[in-house]
Amino acid sequence: MIPVNEPLLGERELAYVVDAVRTGWISSAGKYIEQFEAAWARYCGMKHGVAVSNGTTALQVAVRCARLAPGDEVIMPSFTIISCALAVVYAGGVPVVVDADPETWTMDVGQVEAQATARTRAIMPVHIYGHPCDMDPLREIARRRGLLVIEDAAEAHGAEYRGRRCGGLGDLSCFSFYANKIVTTGEGGMVLTDDDALAAAARGFRNLCFGREERFRHADLGYNFRMTNLQAAVGLAQVERVDELVARKRAMGRAYTERLRAVPELELPVERPWAKNVYWMYGVMLKRETGLRAADFAKELALRGVETRPFFLGLHDQPALQGRMRAGPCPVADRMARQGLYLPSGLALTEGDIERVVGAVKEALQRLRARA
Repeated sequence: MIPVNEPLLGERELAYVVDAVRTGWISSAGKYIEQFEAAWARYCGMKHGVAVSNGTTALQVAVRCARLAPGDEVIMPSFTIISCALAVVYAGGVPVVVDADPETWTMDVGQVEAQATARTRAIMPVHIYGHPCDMDPLREIARRRGLLVIEDAAEAHGAEYRGRRCGGLGDLSCFSFYANKIVTTGEGGMVLTDDDALAAAARGFRNLCFGREERFRHADLGYNFRMTNLQAAVGLAQVERVDELVARKRAMGRAYTERLRAVPELELPVERPWAKNVYWMYGVMLKRETGLRAADFAKELALRGVETRPFFLGLHDQPALQGRMRAGPCPVADRMARQGLYLPSGLALTEGDIERVVGAVKEALQRLRARA
């Protein structure tokens, strides 16, 4: 079976982890944490990095920094991971979801302003599967209305928007370094910001809001969301080779596109003129007119030794969020959930693997056409 995604680790990662173990710094203190925070913030063009335990907790910390009052609203795409909405719900807020752009699969920025109300406090754009969201219109709305931009860049390590790296475009930005990400720490995340006060708040929230002068006097409610020095050691080594990793991802994306562009049943990922897509996951959509479902396509690919993953189910359709959000119809997200999946995209994928996946895709579609 060709797996969906797997990390690419090497001798440098091993050397840094061994150093952390030998020096005894294995928990939430040690040189690698600060070095990783600084290196990733610098790479993304931000001043502060605050390492946390995963991407979901990064979102929770960032939303807490927004100081939502009960009922305050955050606008976000429906087509994203549930973590985005959970961070707002846990903070007492209300997610307000908009539909997806049918080409980039990121949020439809044209729908955002109409959803803003007197209770709106932030916009949460999400860069989907490696392609940036169109940020300038969102930043302009936020500027006029006095809103925070909480940028979810978990899937867009190294991606660029108009020459600026994703993760450097919001008041706060959030990353995941899960094992399937371009830069990984196994589990892990980070919050980036240029704002000194927001950085101080984020550091407090990740570490139980310990007091500065009296350690065990807590002025606010925090979390234990710390990253370990062992994880940061892996992360630092990954950042030091991030250009190699991003180049590899982009080459894999081009290889898939060259081989699949003539397949009539498929819609492939785009790269807008203002974007640098890193193809974190190589997603494909079955065209509407085929009437085919991604679930059936995935079964046929599995029979041919190719592992896949379905696209997100829209937040507006999530049972756990009913009654906790504001959402209208999201027909694009609905179709994406029904007709989209992503193919093996791991950094360890070889040219031979890509050829085998493409062959399986063509065979599977031929089989589905014959049964239709």
